[in-house]
Amino acid sequence: MKKLIVIFTLLLSAGFLFQACDDTETYAEMKEKERDAIRAFIKEHNIKTISAEQFYAQDSTTNTDENEFVLFNDNGVYMQIVRKGNGKKLQDGERADVIARFIEVNIQDNDTLTGNLYDASNPDYLTVSYKSGSYIGSFTSGYMYGNYGSSVPAGWLVPFPYINIGRNTDNIAKVRLIVPHSQGQSTATSYVYPCYYEITYQRGLN
Repeated sequence: MKKLIVIFTLLLSAGFLFQACDDTETYAEMKEKERDAIRAFIKEHNIKTISAEQFYAQDSTTNTDENEFVLFNDNGVYMQIVRKGNGKKLQDGERADVIARFIEVNIQDNDTLTGNLYDASNPDYLTVSYKSGSYIGSFTSGYMYGNYGSSVPAGWLVPFPYINIGRNTDNIAKVRLIVPHSQGQSTATSYVYPCYYEITYQRGLN
């Protein structure tokens, strides 16, 4: 009798364990859910996706009247350049202080996470370095630094080859991005969700 009770208990435990494992999403399932969320977002907002080839043929611009976003297949980031901005592009070997204002939305949950796009008094600060075709960024203060640490999401660096970074507050560079988890901030990477950003970039004092 005691042996039967032990066997029954083991079977019951195994059943609970199997159910718990069955309820856990796989990474592949989470990525599929992310892709579905991005597709739904694009459809809902009437976004016209263009290829990188078309983007380059248009002098690295996107037509905002047609709500064009270029899709970079190598990293999965979608980008719309609202304004190229005043100033100049970062030069090879250059390091610049950058002032950013942004809004961050979790596309999967349709939830605004953080941002300061409309709060001129509390921008985010980061440094961006460019060398041999690669951009590296580090937050030094602000909302992104406070929420996710110093590492700048790779998606935030995608616009730099195509925008100008100037100090003049008129016509500063502005972009819109759809960033998959693989190019996103640390929490998005861990929990596999995409984010939508609107960001302005302005050169700091250095």
